[in-house]
Amino acid sequence: MRRSDLGEFEEVVLLAVAALSPNAYTIAIAEELERETGNIVTSGAVHAAMQRLEQKGYLRSVWGDATAERGGRRKRLYAVTGLGGRVLEESRAVRNRLWDRILPAIRLEWN
Repeated sequence: MRRSDLGEFEEVVLLAVAALSPNAYTIAIAEELERETGNIVTSGAVHAAMQRLEQKGYLRSVWGDATAERGGRRKRLYAVTGLGGRVLEESRAVRNRLWDRILPAIRLEWN
């Protein structure tokens, strides 16, 4: 596997962006991660991770339209780039290969 510089938190943030697209923005991503992990996730941590992911070329962002619910302010919306999608696919493939190797051994131990 080509070495990516994708950390675990960055990976789940990238996955959440993909799952929420085209409405992926900082607060929605933090809420999604809290629902999925059961852990408290701050918007600051998500924002910092998204900045790193955008610098690495795994995300792109655009400003959405101003909305009344936000007092006329706009949201920065994020989407996974082609490179980001490939990095996620590589990460999943590595994990799947490892799980395929250990599942038979784990099942034997569980029985």
